[in-house]
Amino acid sequence: MARGFLHLLLAIAAVASPASAASASGAAGVVIDPRFFIAGGTCAAISHGITTPIDVVKTRMQSNPEKYKSLLPATALIIKEEGAQALTKGLVPTLVGYGIEGALKFGIYEVSKPMAVLAFQKLNHKLNRSGGTGPLPFLLASIMAGAVASLVLVPMESTRIRMVTDASFEGIGLLRGLGKLVEEAGLVQTLTVGLGAMLAKQVPYTFGKQVSFDVVAKFLYGILNNPSQSTANLAETISKSVSPEFIKWTVSVLSAMIASVMACFMSQPGDVILTETYKGGEGDATKKRGLAEVSSTIFARNSDDGVALALSGFFTGLQARFVHVGMIITSQLVIYDLVKQLLGLPATGSH
Repeated sequence: MARGFLHLLLAIAAVASPASAASASGAAGVVIDPRFFIAGGTCAAISHGITTPIDVVKTRMQSNPEKYKSLLPATALIIKEEGAQALTKGLVPTLVGYGIEGALKFGIYEVSKPMAVLAFQKLNHKLNRSGGTGPLPFLLASIMAGAVASLVLVPMESTRIRMVTDASFEGIGLLRGLGKLVEEAGLVQTLTVGLGAMLAKQVPYTFGKQVSFDVVAKFLYGILNNPSQSTANLAETISKSVSPEFIKWTVSVLSAMIASVMACFMSQPGDVILTETYKGGEGDATKKRGLAEVSSTIFARNSDDGVALALSGFFTGLQARFVHVGMIITSQLVIYDLVKQLLGLPATGSH
């Protein structure tokens, strides 16, 4: 199966060549390379799919913290009460939603990045500023990618969370789950409810993940390719004793691990808000709650014990999510770099 998948990627690479990407670009001369979208969708579906059990436990901890208090006891309790199959709830909407989301997020980010860099360079020229553009173009590209991906994720994530937290969604599939949401709240609300919460999670998540990955990878390749006097001997030793493929693999893994830490902490409050927005079983499944109202609900739970404890509610399930997000992002970005190279694109940060 793995060999067949590799052959499929190589076949796609032949079709999605730079020449065909250039011919598909708009009149403005912006190259929309489909290989970024293919690599993004592949890595997102795989990485989110394999970590579904951890996501189930994390979601339960956020939606019912009195019952599910910590990672391992919560996992044991779910298996005891519902069986091991309960840890795969929401797998299909996860694969579909994050596959599409990953394709859009990575593809739009990679396409928008050179456009943003060019815009900032022109702005610097008009303002007679010297020096580079810094990380601002990356930030702008990540905001655009995260916002577009959020529109796709809203109905999928809503369905997944209801499948995990609402008994009335027990045993139903993705299409029936989406249909049930439409019956409860209508089509427009199903497609848009919680969009503010999704943006609160996805924009900092995208920035923390992809910008950190880009910046750290470029920094590491910079040390190896353009070493200073203090690191020249180390860089020379590494280049002589280690293969280029192993260097690319190591840079990808280290950059992905750092990006996972950044993305987890930056998007944790948004993740808690998202779960609170979509969870069912409290008689408000059809009630549209805004970002401010949901945030106030979370804050009020521990407000009698002081501001610090009230704010800590936005970091409920952090332990489970740190494991979950760490596994997702590290595997996702390494797979992304691997698929990119299989499709004929350079490794992140190497050019």
